[in-house]
Amino acid sequence: MAPSTRTTTPTPSIQPAGGMSLRAKWAVGGVIGGGAVAGLLATGSSALALYFARRVITPVRQRASDQEVLAVLRDNGRTRVILAATSETTVEGVYGFFFDGGKGHARIGPIVSYSPMDGTVLREVEAVYTGNFDTARRGWWSGALYPDPAAAGIAAEDVLIDVDGGQAPAWLVRAGGAARTWAVMVHGRGATRQEALRAVAPAKELGLTSLLVSYRNDGLAPSADDGRYGLGSTEWHDVEAAIDYALANGAEEIVLFGWSMGGAICLQTTDLSRHRHLIRAMVLDAPVINWVNVLAHHAQINRIPSLVGRYGQLMLGHPLGRRLTGLSAPVDLKAMDWVARAVEVRTPTLVIHSVDDEYVPFEPSALLAERNPDMVTFETFSRARHTKEWNVDPERWESLVKAWLRAQLAPRANPGQHRAEEV
Repeated sequence: MAPSTRTTTPTPSIQPAGGMSLRAKWAVGGVIGGGAVAGLLATGSSALALYFARRVITPVRQRASDQEVLAVLRDNGRTRVILAATSETTVEGVYGFFFDGGKGHARIGPIVSYSPMDGTVLREVEAVYTGNFDTARRGWWSGALYPDPAAAGIAAEDVLIDVDGGQAPAWLVRAGGAARTWAVMVHGRGATRQEALRAVAPAKELGLTSLLVSYRNDGLAPSADDGRYGLGSTEWHDVEAAIDYALANGAEEIVLFGWSMGGAICLQTTDLSRHRHLIRAMVLDAPVINWVNVLAHHAQINRIPSLVGRYGQLMLGHPLGRRLTGLSAPVDLKAMDWVARAVEVRTPTLVIHSVDDEYVPFEPSALLAERNPDMVTFETFSRARHTKEWNVDPERWESLVKAWLRAQLAPRANPGQHRAEEV
């Protein structure tokens, strides 16, 4: 956390961010950071801290094409691909592969052969949904197998949900009959609602109608006024709007599904929503339980000094820091530390997290379950990296989710009592 000592330097005159000089920006930074951090300002560390803070909250419209396609082979109607061997391409399972800047999308299946000496892996290509895979040279690996419900064999409706600034598109997948319980599915940072398609089949088997939502700054829903992520502190309002839609269309109670930052959004929703008494359960996959832990992890893997990383965190949470980051309001990282607030989680929650997650460390998930075992069930995977637990072992993922949710959704002795007490 930020140093507690303060300088006695007078606060500089604050102008609108667009008209603030570079010198004034760093002066504001000095006031924010205090004496122990002021020494950073004499170096390039302050600029690095600002870059780090901005990177966390700025939506990325173009993913890095960090996986190399070496050859595409066709034989007797079968398509296979030779890829450069990486920590992602050498893991068994089924995955999405985006190429041509995201315009192309293929589904990559099992490993046929792996040659560590050559640094290559041969995999089956199960489908090419868009683009010319023969000309693909680079792309990115994804847990999102399908571009839309139709590609996954799922009948869905396109609906619009009223949110701040306009309407957010969502996919509505109806369960048979008049489903009283709806699953609201929330994707992660930098992903889209495609990510949630993996959970629709088990939800439907349980009789849940699914609503796969978009939210501010994800490229589909209206952008926030500041164009910045709130890391869950603002996005939960769009999930609240989705719950409003569900309740207006026949839902009586809600199950939240969340991946990565979507997990942080779901936790905020259960904490702050006026409908929190109707949220029956949560299923969280590789969730952000503690942003401070995640940010410290990313500072470390990017070889950013810990003090610089903490300064970046301070910029996100301080009222003056928003002048530098572009945030319309500070992000309260402490309020989103669910390890510290573990006893305040009052919604039954299943957390699924791979122990080798390279993006969101699993330890806070484990600590949350340890500190609140009555409410939180924790299941680990391995080799799944970030949010790809289903991809590595879909049978186990679905079995866990269905068994746990069946227990949570079993009829109550008096279904109306809980609702009346909470209203």
